[in-house]
Amino acid sequence: MAQTSVASHDPAASEPARPQYTHRQILEILAGLMMAMLTSMLSTSVVATALPTIVGDLGGQDQLAWVASASLLTMTASTPLWGKLSDIAGRKLMFQTALLIFVLASVAAGLSQNIGQLIAARAVQGLGVGGLSALAQVILGDVVEPRQRGRYAGYMGAVFGVATVAGPLLGGFIVDADALGWRWTFYVCVPLAVVAFLVIQKVLKLPKVTRDTSVDVFGAVTITGSAALLMLVLSMGGTEFAWNSRWTYILLGAAAVLLGLAIVAERIARDPILPPRLFRNRTFVLTSFISVCVGMAMFGVMIYMPQYLQIVKGMSPTASGLMTLPLVLGMLVTSTGSGQMVTRTGRYKLFPVLGMLCIAIGMFLLAQLHTDSPKLLIGADLALLGTGMGLTLQILILAAQNAAAPADLASTTSGVSFFRNLGGAMGVAAFGAILANRVAAEITSGFRAAGIPMPSGGSGRLGSPEQIQKLPEPVHGIIQEAFTHAMHAVFLVGVPVAVIGFLTVLALKELPLRGSGGRGGAAAKAPAATAAPAAPEG
Repeated sequence: MAQTSVASHDPAASEPARPQYTHRQILEILAGLMMAMLTSMLSTSVVATALPTIVGDLGGQDQLAWVASASLLTMTASTPLWGKLSDIAGRKLMFQTALLIFVLASVAAGLSQNIGQLIAARAVQGLGVGGLSALAQVILGDVVEPRQRGRYAGYMGAVFGVATVAGPLLGGFIVDADALGWRWTFYVCVPLAVVAFLVIQKVLKLPKVTRDTSVDVFGAVTITGSAALLMLVLSMGGTEFAWNSRWTYILLGAAAVLLGLAIVAERIARDPILPPRLFRNRTFVLTSFISVCVGMAMFGVMIYMPQYLQIVKGMSPTASGLMTLPLVLGMLVTSTGSGQMVTRTGRYKLFPVLGMLCIAIGMFLLAQLHTDSPKLLIGADLALLGTGMGLTLQILILAAQNAAAPADLASTTSGVSFFRNLGGAMGVAAFGAILANRVAAEITSGFRAAGIPMPSGGSGRLGSPEQIQKLPEPVHGIIQEAFTHAMHAVFLVGVPVAVIGFLTVLALKELPLRGSGGRGGAAAKAPAATAAPAAPEG
């Protein structure tokens, strides 16, 4: 059984022989990948609407943040590992393994009898999500050459936007339906995951590539440990313990030590998870940094915009989900459209340049919203932001993959995804700290100005959005204004982050896309003598 060997690290070198997929075959594979990605992303967004009901049923209101962030923690920390493991065990096997982990963890979360079990299940669920998000991009890179990849990557980028809106709407419906209950917010993703598993099993036939590689255990422990400790600080700082506290310094110090050890580990490892040569690749470094900026802005808006819509504007969870449709439509149109344009022209830099500019302007416009802002204006601002995200997300991965050696495709893809997720975690944590501090200060100031004594528990026990809407005046008005001013601060912080990302994109050098300009996924021509028949993975 002939196999293909990978030895070269030169991006211009002939890529490993791959099957000549037709456009229809690529779409079939893409359907499985998109279904798996939609499932994993829905698992995060569908739970958001149900969280107050969940913690009310299981107890542990003080641990709500952990239920929300446990999966994000493990997803971010594990992302670099999945790419490396797929180099050793095969893309298809590891992708299906991630799906299996996700399904089992989802069922366990739905069966949870206390808050501790739920947090543990969510953490394991995040491991599966990390694998699905990273390996979907890696497999797409294996199946489609860079020149053709833009048209298909745009579809995958659109999945994110669909899941963003469908999740909260679906979660609200499930919680409100007496016949279902909150446990179905976890069960609902299982059938989709099973179908995705079967589709991948049937249609994905990748060449079985022989890679002389091994697991970098020391690097795995230090990289994931450093990321996990940093995520721990960002998730718990300002809530479980003060930012200026002994625990903050201990955890940050330990994260710094592990990061230093990770650098040493990757330098001495025979087959590092994040090879040091990646950081000598200008395109990888720049796209990773831009991904941090995009992740901070994107996740910050995704998490905190519903609070503005529900608390300040008085919308229901379902209505606030519908209000984000302009953002999703903006992502959908520009993600697919930019992918098609990249395939036709072979040029890609213009899209993230325009995208980061739209994100910066969109964040600034969101910072100008107030209690009386019309819905049409809110929708227009969100549409602009979604346009920027659609123009940027998938093109950054395409640019990094195009500049990488074929042997580094998995490490490059998972590395960029890792930095985007890390940026998202940083954005959620930083924006959350700003929001909490500003809301507390504004409420205290408002009560003092109105001559009203602060209620017991202070601003930390405001209740649900529905309960806030039922508060008498002037208390309700004070809280509305407090959240409005706090949201101004949150979105304004996102503006310089997006501007830095925009300036970094300008420094990105546009490299010619490898491959042909025709339809389908035919690989770039390679010398016939070097292309041996490849055995499929499964």
